Amino acid sequence: MRAPFGLSLIFLNVLLEQLGLPLPAVPTLVVAGALAANGQLPALWVGVLAVGACFIGDSTWYLAGRAYGVRVMKLLCRISLTPDTCVSQTQSSFERWGPRALVVAKFVPGLSMIAPPLAGATRMDFTRFALFSAAGAVLWVGAALVAGLLLKSQIAQLLPRLAGIGGTVIVMLLVLLCAYIAFKWWERRRFYALLDMARINVDELYERMQGESVPVIVDVRSPTALGLERRRIPGALQLPVQDVQRHARTLPRDREIILYCNCPNEASAAQAARLLISQGFRQVRPLRGGLDAWIAAGYAVEDIVPAISAATSAVTEGRDDAQSGLSP
Repeated sequence: MRAPFGLSLIFLNVLLEQLGLPLPAVPTLVVAGALAANGQLPALWVGVLAVGACFIGDSTWYLAGRAYGVRVMKLLCRISLTPDTCVSQTQSSFERWGPRALVVAKFVPGLSMIAPPLAGATRMDFTRFALFSAAGAVLWVGAALVAGLLLKSQIAQLLPRLAGIGGTVIVMLLVLLCAYIAFKWWERRRFYALLDMARINVDELYERMQGESVPVIVDVRSPTALGLERRRIPGALQLPVQDVQRHARTLPRDREIILYCNCPNEASAAQAARLLISQGFRQVRPLRGGLDAWIAAGYAVEDIVPAISAATSAVTEGRDDAQSGLSP
């Protein structure tokens, strides 16, 4: 029996998925693995082209991240079907695993798309990036091809039936793809709904900082994000979003708390605000537009000292005196 598709389609499918289009390549690779096991496709070229497509896609995003930094990741999260926490989650993965995150990235939704530009933005050496990225591509492609090998008998029985109803199969696949996109869109909107709360704008925050009751300002960016943008609102405490729940008891309950990040739609700040509200805090609001809006409005910022953990330790020890002496 003739193979239902060729090497060019495999390469194109994998490449387009790696560039961000919602065209899952795993089913194609699984079928390709079965066809290669039955001698209908050259196994070596299937693997080489699929890994090559992965590497081209990853390298493209790496170079974009190196050139444009965090702006690329913000763009990806704005157009992505996954919630906007993908940036902070990817940064957390990099902080835990380092370059090894690239090896498993393709198996983790969201991480696959954000990891390469983050590697570029953090100025990872390209040779090192290439080695880990290639290792991850080999592992991901190999897993799909091995799955096809193990299922070759079932796939061999299924393909002739699908060929007989080719038009119907295409329609079914399109319907499933549309259903998948609709589900992810619904999931994204549900995520937004959960984080829907009153926000404070930068002009309001500036006015509060000049008054008698100065709010507690908390920077919830991850250490990686702080490394990409080493400025903050004057006097802000540094408490990564993943540590907010653990250190909530160190924050005052009798003062307004303003949280900010530089992520799309203030997702991390809103998520941190929800955590604090669930623990009984009542005066908690995310900053609309985050640090980017503050800088764009022309308000003063201060450089972050190299010992990033210094301000965070002030929080964990229960001190909130970092808010004293704020200047615009």
